Amino acid sequence: MKKLIADFKLIRNPAGRLQFTASDGMVHDGVFPVRAFPIAAPEDGLSLLGDDGHELAWITCLADLPDTIRSLIEEELVQREFMPVIQRIHNVSSFATPSTWQVATDRGDAELILKAEDHIRRLTHTSLLIVDSHGVNFLIRDLDQLDSHSRKLLDRFL
Repeated sequence: MKKLIADFKLIRNPAGRLQFTASDGMVHDGVFPVRAFPIAAPEDGLSLLGDDGHELAWITCLADLPDTIRSLIEEELVQREFMPVIQRIHNVSSFATPSTWQVATDRGDAELILKAEDHIRRLTHTSLLIVDSHGVNFLIRDLDQLDSHSRKLLDRFL
């Protein structure tokens, strides 16, 4: 893939925050990246926002950036984003809400509290987003990849 030359500079300042220097020399501290489509297309469409929330740069494809800028953005995204992927549902305390779920995720075992059935949102035909009582988003990438026990428990809420 062809690397594009960015018309901006991005470094980590002494305080550890991202510093953006525009092509006109204007410097912005406290820049943070935001994905336009974090689930459907995580590598495509990123915005670099200033600490005031205004867009400083649009990045069509993360892979097109020079390695140094791309790695800084990826490091920042890892710190900002937290969306465990549910791989198995061990147990559900009740089929009425609120209910406590014991799940295995790509980040280890977790417990989530489902406050209402409408906190399970269908993203695509086979993927779901579950928001727990603390606002943490849990992702099920592919319902068909879940084991039968997990699907059976989940079917009670869908």
